Amino acid sequence: MKKEKRRSIARSLTRRIVIWLFVLMGLTSFCMCFFTMLALEYFYSFSYHNSMRSTTEYTRRVQSDIYVAVTNNLALIESQIDHPEQLQATMEQIVSTNNRIRSCGISFIDSYYPQYGRWFCPYAWKEDMDGDGIKEVQSNNMGAGEYDYLHNDWFLQAIKADTAYWCDPFFDGYDSKTPLVAYLVPVHNKKGRTVAILGADVSLDWLTTKLHQVDSVNNASQFSGDERDAFSHTFIIDRKGTYICHPDEKRILTHNFFDDVKPCEETDSIRFKTLCQDIVQGKISDNESAMRVFVDDQECILFFMPVKHTSWIVITVVPWYALQLPGIVMVIFQLFFIVITLIVMYIICWYLVKRTTKPLRKLAVSADEVAKGNFNACLPKLHKHDEIHQLRDSFENMQTSLTRYIEELKDTTASKAAIENELRIAHDIQMAMLPKKFPPYPERDDLDIFGSLVPAKAVGGDLFDFFIRDNQFFFCIGDVSGKGVPASLVMAVTRSLFRNVTAHVADPGRITVAINDALSEGNERNMFVTFFVGVLNLETHELRYCNAGHNAPFVLTDNVSLLPVESNLPLGVMAGWEFVSQQINMAPDTTIFLYTDGLTEAENIEHLQFGEDNAQDVLRQCIAGEALNSEEMVHQMTMAVHAFVGEAEQSDDLTMLAIKRNK
Repeated sequence: MKKEKRRSIARSLTRRIVIWLFVLMGLTSFCMCFFTMLALEYFYSFSYHNSMRSTTEYTRRVQSDIYVAVTNNLALIESQIDHPEQLQATMEQIVSTNNRIRSCGISFIDSYYPQYGRWFCPYAWKEDMDGDGIKEVQSNNMGAGEYDYLHNDWFLQAIKADTAYWCDPFFDGYDSKTPLVAYLVPVHNKKGRTVAILGADVSLDWLTTKLHQVDSVNNASQFSGDERDAFSHTFIIDRKGTYICHPDEKRILTHNFFDDVKPCEETDSIRFKTLCQDIVQGKISDNESAMRVFVDDQECILFFMPVKHTSWIVITVVPWYALQLPGIVMVIFQLFFIVITLIVMYIICWYLVKRTTKPLRKLAVSADEVAKGNFNACLPKLHKHDEIHQLRDSFENMQTSLTRYIEELKDTTASKAAIENELRIAHDIQMAMLPKKFPPYPERDDLDIFGSLVPAKAVGGDLFDFFIRDNQFFFCIGDVSGKGVPASLVMAVTRSLFRNVTAHVADPGRITVAINDALSEGNERNMFVTFFVGVLNLETHELRYCNAGHNAPFVLTDNVSLLPVESNLPLGVMAGWEFVSQQINMAPDTTIFLYTDGLTEAENIEHLQFGEDNAQDVLRQCIAGEALNSEEMVHQMTMAVHAFVGEAEQSDDLTMLAIKRNK
């Protein structure tokens, strides 16, 4: 046999310690990383919301400046309604006194001033005349058919609305590149009729510059250098999804946000649709949470916040990996730290454990010698009084105990061999007491007899016997309480009493009374015998019998039934008990099948018993198959019991006796 390779306990113990350290440190690191990533995600979300809140407030302040500038001049303009020649100067004053306003004009309704024709629109704007960056205010009347504003949607909607509002962004009509937004205010005459629309045009360059500053501040906390441009970016859309401001100037007023954003697989599509509907309907609030989406085919986190009193929405887009990156870096750092720590711990633990277990290795060598039978092998001397020293003392005591045990085992083995030899002799003697020659009376053709006894141990307490005297067939079957040697002794006594009594008495009741009185006398161990005795008159075919607490035999004719018996007490229980004989006429082709409870109480591995029903079924099969031979009957019953019991151990003696009267 190939010798198994031994494993070092020091290395195994060290490995287990390091594995548990790795598990504990890993769980701790996982929890720390998990909560750290949550904290970082919350921190950055809070930071982005604050940045957007700052942007919206800044936008509101700029819009408020425009609102104040226009509102303060509205009363002056309405007072000059009857003096149209003064309106041009007022437009120039509004433009020159407010740096945010790029141009300003007042557009009157159709033919309000007949002397000016259908169109009258005093208009002023700033223009860099010399290219030196210094802008001068220019003015002109945009009416006279040069600019037909009367049919433009913005004019018609403003007249119909009759309230001040910010219109949708548009490109400058001169350079077609500069995005503008106008604040439109209705102008009324003295009768309260809306006669004109005052519009202050504001360039969105200031808003684009502000968004660039916000992105720079946000990205500076995460990346440096050129990587900032690849991180988050902020833009503004209107309710239709049109980009008002965007880092990519080509998208302004030409692309739609709803075309660029798609829901993630993990994101609830219903929630995404609801968000889009809320943007269109202007239902976005400041408390809206972030959403995970795809923007330009990149997985991102979307933060959004409305600009109050406008249809604008500020949106910040942050790549998903950017929020996870700090946590990932921390995880990598902690894993590196754990690996280095585990390597150092492994080396230290291996050295310490190996040094501690050195006496144990010496003790193992001595234990091998003891295992080989050298009980006098010297054990190592240990100086530390620890568990290993205690184990060494235990081995020393074991050496002494093994030496004494071997001597005792030799004596016990010899005694056991003698007992087993005696049990074999007792078994042979017991089996010799039972009938073993079948058929027992080959000269007779009126009887068919077969019996079988299988003890559960070397010797058992079951018995059966039969003989013929004076043309009468005496037979019995019995089961002694208990098993083993005591039961076998009572069985031998009972069989001897049966032979002695029936030599002089032919009545089954008197036979049973005599045996019961003999067994009851001096029965200090309270052992008893269930017993059935029968006497068949071979001339009259009358069967007389007596039962003493035994199982009722089966009677086989054309069917299977139980022989009617009085239960009575078992033998040896009470002296002086009167046992009464019973009798029937045993017709030709009738079989009496006697058995002990080892048949009906045979158990399988599920502790289910064979029972009387199964026994009757087997006997019916014998009748149906015309297997009425006594030996075949006993053989089929034995096979049925073995098949039912299976691998379960035999728990009781199994005894059967079949007696058939032939024609």
